[in-house]
Formats: sequence, structure tokens, C-alpha cells
Amino acid sequence: MRTALVIGTGLIGTSAALALAGRGITVHLTDHDPAQAHTAAALGAGTDEAPEGPVDLAIVAVPPAHVAATLADAMRRGIARAYIDVASVKGGPRRELEALGCDLTSYIGTHPMSGKERSGPLAATADLFEGRPWVLTPTRDTDTEVLNLALELVALCRAVPVVMDADAHDRAVALVSHTPQLVSSMVAARLADADETAVRLCGQGIRDVTRIAASDPRMWVEILSANPGPVADVLTGVAADLEETVQALRALQSADDDKRAGGAEGIEDVLRRGNAGRERVPGKHGAAPTAYEIVAVLISDRPGELARIFADAGRAGVNIEDVRIEHATGQEAGLVQLMVEPAAAPGLSTSLRERGWSIRP
Repeated sequence: MRTALVIGTGLIGTSAALALAGRGITVHLTDHDPAQAHTAAALGAGTDEAPEGPVDLAIVAVPPAHVAATLADAMRRGIARAYIDVASVKGGPRRELEALGCDLTSYIGTHPMSGKERSGPLAATADLFEGRPWVLTPTRDTDTEVLNLALELVALCRAVPVVMDADAHDRAVALVSHTPQLVSSMVAARLADADETAVRLCGQGIRDVTRIAASDPRMWVEILSANPGPVADVLTGVAADLEETVQALRALQSADDDKRAGGAEGIEDVLRRGNAGRERVPGKHGAAPTAYEIVAVLISDRPGELARIFADAGRAGVNIEDVRIEHATGQEAGLVQLMVEPAAAPGLSTSLRERGWSIRP
């Protein structure tokens, strides 16, 4: 690949353009809003000048509802040797292209499984896709050269290719992406009118659950409108669990011992099924999840403190597998949770104490 055209310079399109431009590909940028394409170009993602002839690969990075029409127009004008889209749903756009009579040999649907709560070119980064799955949905009609160009794009963005059927992909993202977004938003919505005293008690748990609720509603309406059936199917199961959980909680209020026992069993059941599901979430580098030991360290909110604790952990010869920070309410301090291999935890705790850190149980 030597040349590419990115159509749509939002977060995903601009991030892909930055990655390609950084690896020597000549990237052209276009957007329905010329100012957005100009911004992406100013960031180093390429040029907003039109290519002089067909490019090797056209990357359509527009909302799902506009993918088919944008691709059909690009194919009619013959602007590229190969065409892909990066929308978060795959079955619908492909069927729309078929209905429009497009030649699908030069097209492959793709979906990079990466994003942020913020959108637009200013949120883009060249490393957005590094180490993340990038789904490819070829069909029997997909030309080999087109598939190879898509794989080259994934490699240049340092992502991990995953080949799936388009409809299977849509069911999968309904489960692992689209439904979590709605559930996170529903939980966060409970905070909107909550008493200020209650809100001030927010800890890391509520921050974790509601993080993605900060996402752009307009963007998510477009995404969910393109995949409503599979998302509704997953939510139906969630709704059934919610109803059973409500009944179990009501039973815990009963004066009847048997009803309280049944309620406790119901709550334990949903929690254990949650444990089982959480254990299936891939761990580091996509491997099986690993149980890490947490070393909790009190840290002040001053420049350089995180760097210092990481350096001290390095001096102790311990690799930090993951890290979380829980900020203290009303204080310029927080609790850093260093996740390490269980065998390394005692030695790390001792070493950090010797270096003056306060270790919390």
C-alpha cells in the first residue's frame, strides 16, 4: 500500500490516517465538514487535497447509517482499488450495498475494536489501535488483493486481525459493547437527580461502571440504530435478571425465614453467574485471565509521584501487571492499586515500605 483515502475524519478515521501517515503512506482526507478534514491534516494525518487518481485503499469512516451510500458513491467514482469501512456494525451495511447493486469483490467490512469517550479528530491518536482486535468480515466474493490490503492496514495500525462472519460480529458487539454502553448510561442516570450527599460518596466502583456513560449520545444513537435487534435480545436477558433480582431483594425484606433464604439464594445466584462471566473476559495480551495480588499504596496528588512508585517497583524487580487509582474524597491523595503476581506481592510491599511508602491492607 502506498496511498489511501480516508473518508470521514472523526476519531477512528483520523487515528487510522495518523497511523498510516506515520508509516510513510500518502494519506488523503475528506469529510462532509471540510474544517474537520483540515483539522486532521493539521494534526499530521495527511492532506485534505483530493488525490490525482485512484488510491490503493479507501477507508470509509462515517456513521453506520451512511456507510452504504458513501461506499456506493466512492465505488461509482472509482476512487480506489479496494474499499473498506470501519463502522461498528457489519451485516446491515453489507446488505444495503447488495441492494444497491454494488460489486462487493472490491469491498470488505471491518471494525477496529477501539475507541474513546471523546470523538472528533482532536481526540485521535496514532496508537489508538495498537494491540487491539480489528475484525475483518470477508465473504466468498471478496477479492484476495482486497483482503490483503485490509490485512496490511491492520498491520500498519499494529492491531490484531480477527476474521468473523458479519452477522456473528453484530451479535458479539451487541453483547460486549453496545449493551454495556446502555447499562452504564442507565446506572449513571440514577446519579443525575441524586442527593448531593450521596453523590459525594462515589468511589471507584461507580466510576468503573459509569466511565463509558460519558460517551457522545448522538454517536451512540447512530450505532444502536444500526444494530437494534441484537442489542434488544441481550437486554431482554438483562431485564429478566433484573426482575428476578428485584424479587429476591424484596424477599430479603420478608419476615418469613424461607422467603429470606430464597431471596439470598437468588442474589447469590446472579452474583456467582457474574463471577463466571467475568472469568471469561480475556486477560493480559488476550490470554486467559490471571488472578493478581493487589498491593495498595497511599499516594499524594503531586507531580512525579506515580513515576516514583513505578520506579521503586522496578528497583524491587517486580513487574506491575495492571494499575488502578482510587482518588480520596476531599483530599489531595489517593490509593494506587498495583496488581502483581501473587508471589511478588510480599516482597514488593516490604520494598515499598522501606522506601517510605504507606502500604494499606
